[in-house]
Amino acid sequence: MTVPAAFDTIVLSDLHITDAQPRLPERPLWKRYKQRDLFIDDSFSRLVQHLLGEVAPGSELVLAGDVFDFDSVMAVPRPAPFPVSWLERRRGLEAEAAKSRFKMRRILDDHPVFLQALRAWLEAGHRLVLIVGNHDVEALWPEVQAVFREALMLPEEAQERVRFCEWFYISGEDTLIEHGNQFDAYCVCANPIFPTIRWRGREIIRVPFGNLAERYMLNGMGLFNPHVESSFIMSLPEYVRFFLKYMVRVQPLLGLTWLWGAIVTLVATLREGFLPAQRDPLLLEERVADIARRSNSTVGQVFALQALHVHPAVFSPWTLMRELWLDRALILALLIGASFQVVTVYNVFSPLSPWWAPVVFLLLLPPFIFYARSVNSGVDSTEGVLRERLPVAVQVARTKRVVIGHTHVEHHSQLDACELLNTGTWSPAYRDVECTRPFGRKCLAWIRPGGPERKARLLHWRDPGLEALPVVEGQGQKPAGLLEALKRQVRGG
Repeated sequence: MTVPAAFDTIVLSDLHITDAQPRLPERPLWKRYKQRDLFIDDSFSRLVQHLLGEVAPGSELVLAGDVFDFDSVMAVPRPAPFPVSWLERRRGLEAEAAKSRFKMRRILDDHPVFLQALRAWLEAGHRLVLIVGNHDVEALWPEVQAVFREALMLPEEAQERVRFCEWFYISGEDTLIEHGNQFDAYCVCANPIFPTIRWRGREIIRVPFGNLAERYMLNGMGLFNPHVESSFIMSLPEYVRFFLKYMVRVQPLLGLTWLWGAIVTLVATLREGFLPAQRDPLLLEERVADIARRSNSTVGQVFALQALHVHPAVFSPWTLMRELWLDRALILALLIGASFQVVTVYNVFSPLSPWWAPVVFLLLLPPFIFYARSVNSGVDSTEGVLRERLPVAVQVARTKRVVIGHTHVEHHSQLDACELLNTGTWSPAYRDVECTRPFGRKCLAWIRPGGPERKARLLHWRDPGLEALPVVEGQGQKPAGLLEALKRQVRGG
């Protein structure tokens, strides 16, 4: 069924809805961002009610990725209808179909107000589009999508107005909507057409590195907010201050937790990242045609937009180690070992006290400090990749604008001939552990008729009321060779 262009298109992203964290009397700040009083459900419901009074019939609400946060769910069913490993009991279930289905049910059970708001939107005759991001990559399972549809409790006619899209959606022939993780080497879904791999006889969704880091590291370090990168990507002095202020009483063995989680993350990433996708060449044509139909695109556009995706960071293990701080841990361990080795070798020729080993270590420490201070996180490079490739993506999709999320930083800019809107985040993102200093604003993109063509605005939901945010000029780069190649691919499709 071809969906006609919507009169109004509303785009939100990065809600990061997950299960509720009970408040622990002995650790009240542990995963404070997941506690029920910080849920965005009521605010989202009021927004939907506001929109229902403003939009025309047949409008669409597009939730552009990271709607659900499967990585934060650590609950395990009791008794479990499937095998559960000791690691899953400590850090959350893997991305197997049955386990992802359980996580979706667990999330939806804790968010009835959110579901009711979506139900009201659909019962009013509007459409709902959900684009899969990196935190809800497990929603690529058809079984998980079925759980969501069942939870809405809608008649069959209304169910047809709900659709899931693998990574993009073209609205009204003028707007390309993506989550944006496909341009982030740490969060890219390596093959959204065939996203599963086979591990130990089981079929699972391949989870990106960044999400494995949240599952195996941040799930065990509950005072770091995963929705704000500055809460866990810090300099060494900032980590020391944070540890002395918060961690020393709650998690004094943080270093061991981090080291264990980082090693598990690295092993799991390399284990899953190099496994081949479960491709079925007999189903390729049908699969791509289905993706094109649900995203309002052509087969050629599906392949061309996929060709724009970055390579996963898994192909650079040292880069992953740098992001996890394992490179510095390894170098520091080598320096300590080398210090004792120098003293031991010298002692063969002349008696020397073992206490000289710390002196040798201090002599070797300055180069290490210089290296550690020079290492910068590659996470910051995502914005540059987005601004380089999105203008090309817009030309491939034959639209005039693109709407994304993922970076959690809202903005509305003009890049050459491409209009770029980032809807920021609705997640419980706070700069501090107590969750008193919000990060970002609850924003949405509203695309509606305005003369001969639709106009887009980035709006801040002030609850109640909407406030327009300004458009800023930006710079974009369009690699000509890549653009021409993609144009030829689209024509061929």
